[in-house]
Amino acid sequence: MSREIVNRICAALPGAAVSDPWGGGHDCWKVGGKMFAAIGAVNGAVAVKTDGIETAEMLIEAGPARRAAYFHRSWVELPLDSPEDEVRHRIETSYRIIRQSLPKKVQAELAAF
Repeated sequence: MSREIVNRICAALPGAAVSDPWGGGHDCWKVGGKMFAAIGAVNGAVAVKTDGIETAEMLIEAGPARRAAYFHRSWVELPLDSPEDEVRHRIETSYRIIRQSLPKKVQAELAAF
């Protein structure tokens, strides 16, 4: 899998927008102004939010993920060489978690997902 495929997965989500808030070539994907995925500039991984620390720890222990540096412990990162279906699932799950945390008015303005 490549950075371009990850960006396509993120771009297909309703209301998703990309920026580089830290400079240096990071792709930070947000919905409603809140980040749901970030692709590092040099480490070849995508960071995503899980539903909690326990899920993040389970994913790290099981092997598909590793600790996402500089993020809360509920975030993990998946190497870009991970299976596409796993990365897609984790990105979409992260997107849903963030989308559901947005104010109802903002959620209502987004296309259905």
